[in-house]
Amino acid sequence: MQASYNATLLLDTENSFQPDVTLCTPPRKGGRVWLNKAGYLCGSPEFVVEIASSTASIDLRDKLRVYRRLEVAEYLVWRTEDAEMDWFILEEGQYVKLKADRHGRQRSRIFPGLVLDVAAALAGDKKKVLAALR
Repeated sequence: MQASYNATLLLDTENSFQPDVTLCTPPRKGGRVWLNKAGYLCGSPEFVVEIASSTASIDLRDKLRVYRRLEVAEYLVWRTEDAEMDWFILEEGQYVKLKADRHGRQRSRIFPGLVLDVAAALAGDKKKVLAALR
């Protein structure tokens, strides 16, 4: 897994975004993202994270549509003003919200071991967030 932070992502000829976090599989291992000559990420990553305050409506409407169309497998929107997180997974061409397990943790289907303790993250409890990853 490769992570990029605030990198410009050229998705197609009409859409370029700057997500807060992009997680992708390296191209040599089947990933669909590469660096172009100008140093921009190109293609469709497996996982995108947006931290949204005033942009939540754009992230949950416009960007969600583009990411879905380009088959981004998982999309997480942290709505800071609402203190909520929406983790979407792509199923049969549609995004559905990923449900937390009985411990309040959400688990990536694409990246095994990527686990989020939602309550701890929203509370800013870094120790519990990291413990969920172990």
